Parts: sequence; structure tokens; C-alpha cells
Amino acid sequence: MFDKILVANRGEIAVRVMRTCREMGIRTVAVYTDDDANGLHVRLADEARRIESGGPGQGYLQMQELVSIAEKAHADAIHPGYGFLAENPRFIELCDAHHLAFIGPSNASMCNAKPKNKARSLMKMIGIPVVPGSEEAIRCSDPEGIRHAVEIAEGIGWPVIVKPSGGGGGIGMRIARDREEMLKAIRHAQVRGERAFGISSFYIEKFLPGAKHIESQVLADKMGHFLNIGHRDCSIQRRFQKLIEETPCPRLPYLLSMKMGIAAVEIAMALQCDSLMTVEFLYCQDTREFFFNEVNCRLQVEHGITELATGIDIVKEQIRIAAGEALPCSQEEVRFQTHAIECRITAEDPAKDFLPCPGRVTRLHLPHGLGVRVDEGIVEGSEISPLYDPMLFKLLTWGRTRDEAVMRMKRALRETVVEGVRTTIPFHLSALESEKFTSGTYTTRFVKRLTM
Repeated sequence: MFDKILVANRGEIAVRVMRTCREMGIRTVAVYTDDDANGLHVRLADEARRIESGGPGQGYLQMQELVSIAEKAHADAIHPGYGFLAENPRFIELCDAHHLAFIGPSNASMCNAKPKNKARSLMKMIGIPVVPGSEEAIRCSDPEGIRHAVEIAEGIGWPVIVKPSGGGGGIGMRIARDREEMLKAIRHAQVRGERAFGISSFYIEKFLPGAKHIESQVLADKMGHFLNIGHRDCSIQRRFQKLIEETPCPRLPYLLSMKMGIAAVEIAMALQCDSLMTVEFLYCQDTREFFFNEVNCRLQVEHGITELATGIDIVKEQIRIAAGEALPCSQEEVRFQTHAIECRITAEDPAKDFLPCPGRVTRLHLPHGLGVRVDEGIVEGSEISPLYDPMLFKLLTWGRTRDEAVMRMKRALRETVVEGVRTTIPFHLSALESEKFTSGTYTTRFVKRLTM
């Protein structure tokens, strides 16, 4: 097992990883930019090192310096969290070259899943239905390839989604309704894809506006064992950024859930997954069909609701797997014990189209009580920088039934006090009261149709 882990991230996910490390008796190293010098993750780590290179907002992307800091701190592993370098193959290669364990997939496994169009092609080969779109990754600088992509879009019908082929988490994705919008979306994918993933190519897919976004969580070890640890409904989102997630998925028929879980494990096996993998599907309720969307080889923001439902500490298993240990149980031993919901609380104003609201948190009271968990990255007095994702904390609740979990979430939201910045709490309260949420029939169009 590792003695010391450098957490190459910030905010709530860095804190989340450090808490599990502390339980496991593993020392931690925080890294920080000047904006984050007083961050909660800096306070909780056993030691902290300043990132000296990179411009505003770029410090956590400085691969060479992060590896150098890890070596100087005598860390033997790096946990990337999510975002930043979590799915960058070049960072994994660099860690390998410096004999630092990367807590995530091996480079070979990552390369099987990236670029994402490669995974799409493999899905077709093994018989998993995929959303219509381009077959190959297209270089953003290739005029002929771009012309061909426009032809594909016209063939499958507008609108389409332009996606960076190395991406995940909604980064760089845009909907295009005509040729002009598509060219703008390609330029956006090039900039964001190169910065976040080191890949400046893209692919396109038909946009399915009335679908549910459902993902399956798979764990795999380096001995060839796989576990399906459940589904999450992540349909409530805006601009491809999730806002509310829950497990198990309401309105997902049992047999279809089983079929989707089997498909997720087959996909993980085909991609030679050897860590954590999230398989995302689009599910059409009217036809009861599901389509492969993409895979992510990293920790998801919403991993906590799966932990609450199963009792499995996913971060702990990530670390154990990276250290060469086996999965904690068999598939038959996985038990889904509760219903769990997560609301992402961000410093945004839902009344102004989720306008970011950076500033200083002047007062903070977080909720407590039975069935409530808070994954926070801030304290009273924290400065919310405009340079990073505006996530403040995640509220998670669980109950014996969906109704119980929802009632606990409403209570937790009403107990929460954040002053100094506007937050998405009013949106979440409105969403939980809506008929579409109550019935569980909501789709990815939910936010657009919600009247606050």
C-alpha cells in the first residue's frame, strides 16, 4: 500500500480524497495556486506545496511541476481527482516514467477509451447500439475532415453535438443546429480539448433531446475481475453539466437495468478497464431503447450516491486497485441498500441563467442529521475564484425509499445557509417540487422546461 499520495486537484474532490486517505493511514500532499493558498484541502493535507508555474487558472494543469513536487515530497502515488489531468494520457505516461503510481487507469486502458470515437467503433464491433455520428476522430485543423463532418451532420440531421474526442464531463461540447454553429463548435472543441485533454480532434453525434442520461459504474482490478455497482440517473443538467443525480434510476424497468449493467461490464472488459470506469448511456423512455454515449475512466463528481447506495468507498477501492489489490467482493455480494440523491451547490445565480457569482463566503452553515452527507470544499471566509468551476459543495441524502431521500434533501437544502455569493439552492428546491421530478419522468430537457 502507498505511504504518501499527492492529490493533484483542489476544492471538494481534493478534500474527499484526503479524507479516505486519512482513514487508510496514508499521508497526503496538497498542491495549491496563490488563489487557493487558504483552501480547505490545503488545511487538511499533511503537507502542502505551492504550484509556481502556469498562468491564471492553469496551475493544476502543470504536469511536469506536479510530478516534480511529488518527487520532492517523496510521494509514491498521484490521485488526479476529476477534471484537470484526470483523463490526460500524457500525464499518465509522465507518472509512469517517474515511477509514480497513477491512481486511475493504466495508460493502455486509457488509450483504449481515448479518443472517444475509438470507443464508439469498438461498441459497434461488440454489438452495443451507438448514437449515429462520425466514425473517426477529425482533426480540428483538417479542412477536408471538417467538410466531411458537415456532410455527416446533414445526413443524420440537425441538431448534432460536437465533442472533443479526448473529453469528458461535458467539457468542450456544444450543440450545433446548422453549419455555421458547427464551425464555431469545432473551434471551441479544439481550444478546450487541447487544454484539458491534450487532444485537439473531435467527433459528432446526433443530438437526442428527449432522452434520459443514465450511467453505469464499473470497478475493475488488475487481475481481470469486474463489478457493476449500479446506475445513476444524471438527466438533470444544463450545458452538459449535471445538477442533480440519483440512484437507483426512477422509471428504469428492472430487466432493462439488468441488460444495461451487463452491457456496461462487457464494455469495460472490451476496453480492458483496470480501475474505475463509468459507462454513459442515453435511454429513450418511449421506445425503451438505450444507446452507448461515452466512457469516462475517472472518478465522477456524483460517485458519492453510489457509495451511499452500496456501502462501497469508491475512492478507497481506486487506491487499493492502483496498489495492486483485488476487488473487495464478488458481484453477488454487491447490495443496493438505499435510495440516494445528490444536489451540486454552485456559486451561480439560477435566476440569471446560472450566471457565475464569484466572491467571498461571508457566512456558511451546512446541514446535518440522519441521512445527510456533505462533500464540501469551502469554509466560512473562502474566496470563490472566477478562474475555476464554481462548485461549493455537494449535498447528498439517502433513505429507505426515494420519497424519504427526497424529503431529507428538501430539509437539508432549507437548513443550508450561504451568504456572500448567490447559489443554486433555489433551483434545487424548485426542481424537487416539480411534477417531472416527482414522477421520475424527467429527461435532459428538464432544466429548459422548469419554471422557477
